Amino acid sequence: MAEKILVTGGTGYIGSHTVVELQLAGYEVVIIDDLSNSNIEVLGQIEKITGKKPGFEQLDLCDEARIIEYINNNEGISGVIHFAAFKAVGESVQKPLKYYRTNFYSLINLLTAFANRNVNFVFSSSCTVYGQPDELPVTEDAPVKKAESPYGNTKQIAEEILQDTARVNSNYKLISLRYFNPVGAHESALIGELPIGVPQNLVPFITQSAIGKRGQITVYGNDYNTPDGSCIRDYIHVVDLAKAHVSAIKRLEEKRFSSNYEVFNIGTGRGTTVLEIIDAFEKTTGVKLNYQIGARREGDVEKVWGNVDKAEAELNWKAELDVNEMMRSAWAWENYIKENPFE
Repeated sequence: MAEKILVTGGTGYIGSHTVVELQLAGYEVVIIDDLSNSNIEVLGQIEKITGKKPGFEQLDLCDEARIIEYINNNEGISGVIHFAAFKAVGESVQKPLKYYRTNFYSLINLLTAFANRNVNFVFSSSCTVYGQPDELPVTEDAPVKKAESPYGNTKQIAEEILQDTARVNSNYKLISLRYFNPVGAHESALIGELPIGVPQNLVPFITQSAIGKRGQITVYGNDYNTPDGSCIRDYIHVVDLAKAHVSAIKRLEEKRFSSNYEVFNIGTGRGTTVLEIIDAFEKTTGVKLNYQIGARREGDVEKVWGNVDKAEAELNWKAELDVNEMMRSAWAWENYIKENPFE
């Protein structure tokens, strides 16, 4: 019998791609999502790709009683991949309580619901926990610095919650995956990033601007200490990122972990500037972008990219898709939803 994996936030951007990869790897998947930042139609899109629609429950993870009831009624769940959280750096600076409430309550309620059961738990963390690193590429052993934003702070504290929980309860087998910057879409163009309102992330703003949904693109700062003055990030294709979660679940299932709480960087190991992303989009798609240079944005880190040697060695995982495929697939997705708009 296939292992049953619960994916919270599974109709969202990274969640939906991970559900696809889990199903293709033979897992049974159930999704919890409150649909506050995603669309129910994604379930049908997943089914088109994999031939199987995942189970689904619309549920607010901040509702402790309901989540405990759901978990108690679904005893076959052996693993959890926890995505459900708010994730926009800029918005978190403006609305910190929204981020602290949702991102902490959802995690605590999930852990509480599984307190008396063995569970393999993969947490969606972020390279924001490193702040502006002293050395690049940043390794998992780098110090966690004071967060640059409330969003980053929620990831730091969530990791502390997981570490403290693992210390006193061996039922939990926990892995935090510290993502760098996920972009791109599934090669089928049936799922991709679908922001509600104005995109907070670079690539969906680029594609929406290119297709006419948005106006001019603003590059936030060109006076950083980088080759072209714009911020540097480690951009990773969302499908590669999704596959990392499957590798993490398998590591826990096969009891290959060295302790019941582990941390891995998930990126490409290469840094790319914002202006290089714009250039890659233009070269890959043949579409010229309209952009301007603006002021620096509060909460932004100057440059960060990851050392991913540990993930390659211990998760048996490596990013395979390059920045050109990231841009090609993102543009294919934008064109797909123009012709097939989600309600």
